[in-house]
Amino acid sequence: QVQLVESGGGLVQAGGSLRLSCAASGIIVSISTMGWYRQAPGKQRELVARISSGGTTNYAESVKGRFTISRDNAKNSVYLQMKSLKPEDTAVYYCNVIFVGVPGNYWGQGTQVTVSS
Repeated sequence: QVQLVESGGGLVQAGGSLRLSCAASGIIVSISTMGWYRQAPGKQRELVARISSGGTTNYAESVKGRFTISRDNAKNSVYLQMKSLKPEDTAVYYCNVIFVGVPGNYWGQGTQVTVSS
């Protein structure tokens, strides 16, 4: 059974920084894409950033230049460094992992990020 455990959310003032972490544990096969999504109240879940096994990254336009995604394959972990945070970044952030040869996506439990103005 695979588990994704997230940490690093919290309350921060606008302009501040936070770093989210997500570690996969359990029966781990090769990991393909790792990513972060977020869901604000009343809105659909949206992609924030993702990173392939080869290190290729994609970002939502709204976070480009402010957020950086990275991964540590040895630790089965993915990180999201968030800088210059804005109130509109407030949401629950979810870690997402796709495993090689395994159908479907795996999700973390979510971590709340709140940015005050």
